[in-house]
Amino acid sequence: MPNILIKKRILFLLFLCTTVIFALILRLFWIQVIKSETYQKMALPQWTLDVLVSPKRGIIFDRNGKTLAESASSNKISIVPKDIKDSEREFVALKLAKLLNIKEEDILKKISNHGVQEVLIARRVNDDIINEIRKLNIPGIIISVDTKRYYPDKNLASHILGFTGADNQGLDGIESVFDNYLRGIPGRISFPMDAIGRKMEYGTDQYYAPVNGYNVILTLDETIQHFTEKALDDGIAHAKPTKGAVAIVMDPKTGEILAMASRPDYDPNNPFAGSKEDLYKKWRNKAVSDAYEPGSVFKTVTASAALEENAVSPDDQFYCPGYITVAGQRINCWSTHGSETFVKGVQNSCNVVFATVAQRLGVDKLYKYIHVFGFGQKTDIVLPGEAPGLIMKEKNVGPVELATNAFGQGIAVTPLQMIRAVSAIVNGGKLMEPHIVKAIVDDKGNPVKEFKPKIVRKVISEKTSATMRSILESVVSEGTGKAGYIEGYDVGGKTGTTEKYAPGKYVASYIGFAPADDPKIIVLIVIDEPNAETHFGSALAGPVAKSILQDSLTYLEVKPKGIEKKPLVVVPDIKNMKVSDAQNTLMNGKLRCTLQGNGNVVVDQIPKAGAMVEENTLIVLYLNNYESNQKVEVPDLKGKTVVEASNILNDIGLKIKINGSGVSVSQKPEKGELVDKGTTVSVDFRPLEN
Repeated sequence: MPNILIKKRILFLLFLCTTVIFALILRLFWIQVIKSETYQKMALPQWTLDVLVSPKRGIIFDRNGKTLAESASSNKISIVPKDIKDSEREFVALKLAKLLNIKEEDILKKISNHGVQEVLIARRVNDDIINEIRKLNIPGIIISVDTKRYYPDKNLASHILGFTGADNQGLDGIESVFDNYLRGIPGRISFPMDAIGRKMEYGTDQYYAPVNGYNVILTLDETIQHFTEKALDDGIAHAKPTKGAVAIVMDPKTGEILAMASRPDYDPNNPFAGSKEDLYKKWRNKAVSDAYEPGSVFKTVTASAALEENAVSPDDQFYCPGYITVAGQRINCWSTHGSETFVKGVQNSCNVVFATVAQRLGVDKLYKYIHVFGFGQKTDIVLPGEAPGLIMKEKNVGPVELATNAFGQGIAVTPLQMIRAVSAIVNGGKLMEPHIVKAIVDDKGNPVKEFKPKIVRKVISEKTSATMRSILESVVSEGTGKAGYIEGYDVGGKTGTTEKYAPGKYVASYIGFAPADDPKIIVLIVIDEPNAETHFGSALAGPVAKSILQDSLTYLEVKPKGIEKKPLVVVPDIKNMKVSDAQNTLMNGKLRCTLQGNGNVVVDQIPKAGAMVEENTLIVLYLNNYESNQKVEVPDLKGKTVVEASNILNDIGLKIKINGSGVSVSQKPEKGELVDKGTTVSVDFRPLEN
């Protein structure tokens, strides 16, 4: 009996052990096979330290490849708290505080936090300070390349470009709308860690390259933008507007925005300078966000509708005694014009004529054209903050409202809506979708996404459009728009002056296009609440539009007609000259010049050397340093850490092959060699000796 009992106990123990072992095998299989990927992900952060490698944010170019926004290299300092001995923390905090101008207690608090693998100490640190920090030879300090967005032309096109935040994220303008394309995908460098979270000196670092952001090509022309902002600033100096001003330049046939400026503006390199109240005013893009009563410029829409609906013909006769009575209410004209044809009424900008034409059209037909021309709805331009404008509901429009709407009162539009509508009037009747981006491309220029001109709808016939071009040309040559006249060109245009509901407050505007028979360019100027000796659009906004048109037509090489041709001269090669020498050379060659950017040396010019141009032609000199698209110089990486070397090479378009860990001791190709972008630089790293 005892033997049988012992045997049973042994069998039970054997069965129990077998069951436990089998369960452990199943558990190990579950952990190491079935759930291996999950546990690897959980373990990886515990035995590696990942340092992000910033991608290069994409460049924003104008239509001709000029850089409007790019990323410049800077430095970032981080610390691995566990790499610093407790006895050395106060010393480290003291030294860094002095160099970085940061409170010692703030640094001490960060580097004493054992609960994190890495803490950020400072960003945007200049190279001189970085060199001083390296001399300290403090373990645990990670110096990596940071990026800062740079706008070489400062305030130029600031409302279009927008700006970025501290983490290089787009906050406004194109930077914000296309942030997903521009920002790229960060890379990383993984450092192996020991059991207590310290970096292992002899481990192998893993490098995962960042993916640079795509580049954005705008429809803007930097030169025309420069012409526009200069003319607008001159106009503002004269008009002294309380609420700023707007200028838009567009290709009427394609809807491409060639220039857009709003005042007040700001420098996107330092967008947060000033009080909070002033910032919102400066950041606001009045061209798309602010609605205003367009006044007599809107008469172009009423005239087009009336001609299209055969409610009026160019030779119809009208009589203006200086006012018209509508539904018992007197509506004044700005002058007494007497007997006049419809064409003469447009030339005179006569309110009586347009109130009468509106009565012929009626509410339904006038509002049909208000809608088809795009008023009361967004244009869908890819810029933030666009307003739809404001139009009355048709059921609320009585005889008086119908009359005043016809000459641009009682209706609110954005400047962009207004220039788009007049573009449709003069381009053959096609309402275009305004666009400001031509394409998104990669580093090699391959298109990722393209934006083609888009016709929204046909609004008037070719015949009506041709008639309107002729009438608007006569407004400039014979009527109220003479301020926009340019010798040698047939210019069409229309003035606008609107009295606001606040007494004595006005909006002065002018729209002009040229050549009148085949428009290549159209310009709208809006000046809000001028404080000059006059408030008329013809006197304040007209000269601004003329200046932009004249400079742009010359720049676009649209030939004048009907005037004696000036002698031709050869444009000299002034690249790499000092600015003063270049200016003297051009002056001696009977040419004018304007400067773009900062610096003392000319790096590019338009027109190019050797071009035949007329005397007194404006030559644009570019003073910015533009990076070569083909070759780059290999930098000196000696003494740089893996993070520093990776970021430096990535920032100039080169790849890296990492051999070992620690600091760089050799590289191939050598420093100073010119190589193609995308070349891989092999870098050997060795641990620092104690």
